[in-house]
Amino acid sequence: MDYISTQQAAEKWGISNRRVQQLCEQSRITGAIRFSRVWAIPKDAPKPKDPRLKQGDDNNGGSI
Repeated sequence: MDYISTQQAAEKWGISNRRVQQLCEQSRITGAIRFSRVWAIPKDAPKPKDPRLKQGDDNNGGSI
């Protein structure tokens, strides 16, 4: 299996390097492995979904 760094994952997913590290610490990236102070993320790992957002929510915030 090929792995990428947190910086590479951040560029791929359009988020900050620190956010990727936080997702790894929260075990939200499947297959991420920590070697000392460095995270290795599977190259094909999907970006974790944001739990604050609902899928398929057609509600536009109550606008008329």
